[in-house]
Amino acid sequence: MADRQVPLVVIKRLPRYLRYLGDLLDNKVYRVSSTELSDKMGVTASQIRQDLNYFGGFGQQGYGYNVELLYNNISNILGLNSGHKTIIIGAGNLGRALVNYGGLQKRGFEVIGIFDTNEDIIGTTHSGITILPYSDLQSFVKDNKPDIGVIAVPKANANDVAHDLVSCGIKALWNFAYVDLKLPEDVIVENVHLSDSLMTLSYCMADMEESKK
Repeated sequence: MADRQVPLVVIKRLPRYLRYLGDLLDNKVYRVSSTELSDKMGVTASQIRQDLNYFGGFGQQGYGYNVELLYNNISNILGLNSGHKTIIIGAGNLGRALVNYGGLQKRGFEVIGIFDTNEDIIGTTHSGITILPYSDLQSFVKDNKPDIGVIAVPKANANDVAHDLVSCGIKALWNFAYVDLKLPEDVIVENVHLSDSLMTLSYCMADMEESKK
């Protein structure tokens, strides 16, 4: 990887590159130019080359990119090849959907535990993972050393859950609760506010309708 700092906007494009490269591999396409990749992704070829140059380029003039090699390199840059043990707090509809979502495992995120306070669902199993009582969180983390904590609880409980996870030693959180968490600076938080995305879509629709007038 190059020494210069990589802009966050570039990092956020890497999963999209990975998705398209994975589609190419599924279709047995093993070589692609930046122009061909540009046509598929709707990103300019120069932007693709600029993004990848932050990490060494990976392309070869007159040949383009080896799709499998580029896929593996981006996976490595994103830390997917090492795998991440993941636990989920909240076994409601969202938490169970995440457990059942095969894409997490495919991308290297191994769900090893899910926790809830609802006695009616504790002990039930989803995709081979048994829902555990929240009171077992600390001992489970001590024994299994997960890397990532997923917060899938109502926003009223999210900050308390986040602090519990951090106090157990988990410093990477995937937050689905619609609230900004107040945590130490050394904690990495990726927020997934689904309604924000939906409101952005609503704005774009309204803007499009306005432009037609």
